[in-house]
Amino acid sequence: MAVMKTPGVYIVEKSAFPNSVVEVPTAIPAFVGYTDKAINGTDSLTNQPWKISSMAEYQNYFGGAPLPTFEIARVADKAEDAATVGGEASAEGAKTSATSKCIIKLKTSNDGSYEIVVKNNHTLYYNMLLFFANGGGPCYIVSVGSYNDDVTAKNMINGITPLLKEAEPTMLVIPEAVNLPSVDDCVKVQQAMLQHSGLEMKSRFSILDIYMDKYKDDSLSCIGDFREKIGSNQLNFGAAYYPWLASSVLSDSDITLDNIDLTALMVVVKSWKDAEKKALVDYIVAESDIISKGKYYETIQNKKNIHQALLQNWSSYSLIVKAIRENLNLLPPSAAMAGLYTMVDNTRGVWKAPANISVNNVVRPSLNITNAEQDDLNVPMNGKAINAIRSFIGEGIKVWGARTLDGNSLDWRYVNVRRTMIYLEESVKNAARAYVFEPNDANTWLSMKCMIESFLRSVWNRGGLAGATPEDAYAVHVGLGDTMTPEDILEGIMRITVLVSVSRPAEFIEITFQQQAQKS
Repeated sequence: MAVMKTPGVYIVEKSAFPNSVVEVPTAIPAFVGYTDKAINGTDSLTNQPWKISSMAEYQNYFGGAPLPTFEIARVADKAEDAATVGGEASAEGAKTSATSKCIIKLKTSNDGSYEIVVKNNHTLYYNMLLFFANGGGPCYIVSVGSYNDDVTAKNMINGITPLLKEAEPTMLVIPEAVNLPSVDDCVKVQQAMLQHSGLEMKSRFSILDIYMDKYKDDSLSCIGDFREKIGSNQLNFGAAYYPWLASSVLSDSDITLDNIDLTALMVVVKSWKDAEKKALVDYIVAESDIISKGKYYETIQNKKNIHQALLQNWSSYSLIVKAIRENLNLLPPSAAMAGLYTMVDNTRGVWKAPANISVNNVVRPSLNITNAEQDDLNVPMNGKAINAIRSFIGEGIKVWGARTLDGNSLDWRYVNVRRTMIYLEESVKNAARAYVFEPNDANTWLSMKCMIESFLRSVWNRGGLAGATPEDAYAVHVGLGDTMTPEDILEGIMRITVLVSVSRPAEFIEITFQQQAQKS
């Protein structure tokens, strides 16, 4: 207030309303993984969190899809050491097929069995397609390497560190963790995710996948390994989903001869003993010779010619192409779930459980889970619940679980409760910064109480808090003798207690039927 020394009229303005709480965003995931490139103009974006809002922006900064290659070999040829290149045995190729985890076994009806060996395994691009197809929006990308780099746990964990300086992301997703060589490597990354979310930031939620060998028969056996190895720290800041999803992000036309190791294919073709295929063999050999020494555009055309010739004249080749497409389309569910979290947050609010909703761009779950099988997934003895994704006749593929990994905790059992509390805490914390160094007296206490109550009433009106009246939904306490002692005030501490009743999902609905005696 101005000091009045000169006679005159003085204007004094008073604030009629308290400060308001600006709500923090709740649906900003951060993805960590390998990309085609990572560049903004001339500046490298490697290990730098970068915000995008569409697949077009992703392609602009981080490039396009990988070019996974597959080596095809007949099982009989492997057994007989018949894999030759230029007349010499390819011991390295045989060793790769025998020891590599990434092997697709394919048995055809007419000419035996084949091994299709995956030679590289970068899938973030495909997961981003699934994210945006399921309602995804703005997100952060942290590129930890290119398609020329091996997928390692160290690189992924190092990619989490730069996110410590970013306040906006609210979810952490690393779908390529399941591409690591072992379940131990995968869990090491997932433990780092939980530590980052619940210990270092305390403002993020991790969406985890279950590590499984997708090149073998699917089962629930991988669940036990995950639960045993994931540990018991910060479990309420994460949720896991299973099974993987057979998506439709790639079609048959997306698989070309570029995806197939031509040298290995020629070994198979030259081993044919069927005289009726001699003309086809001669044609493919001639076309491949042109590829080996032709110009760029001629090479593209000749690859198309070989691909079409094989599709039309070799029935097993169609099955091989289908197997490759299904392999690339089989993706872990975390990216799709990040998209569904975003969609639910934007349409219903963070307090709505992200469950009983359909998954887009998915043909089927990799494993059909029954009610009996889900019993242990949803309510295990150790509380480490796994949320099932199930297919229901007439309803499609739905998320059928909404629990965190801390299922035995009555406070943090549900995903929406944990995420709602993060949203409330961060929103109020950011608004309270305006009162730091303000006088620790009744005027400040009243202003802060009114500000927080106004915010909570808005959340209650939208269904975020449970209670028939505002008094049943929340309460804010602050003041000397209530939340503070004289010693607190002398030490410059203002204590505010906020009580909220967060909405919980109706996970189990029991309807009782009973016959009654006829009354007329």
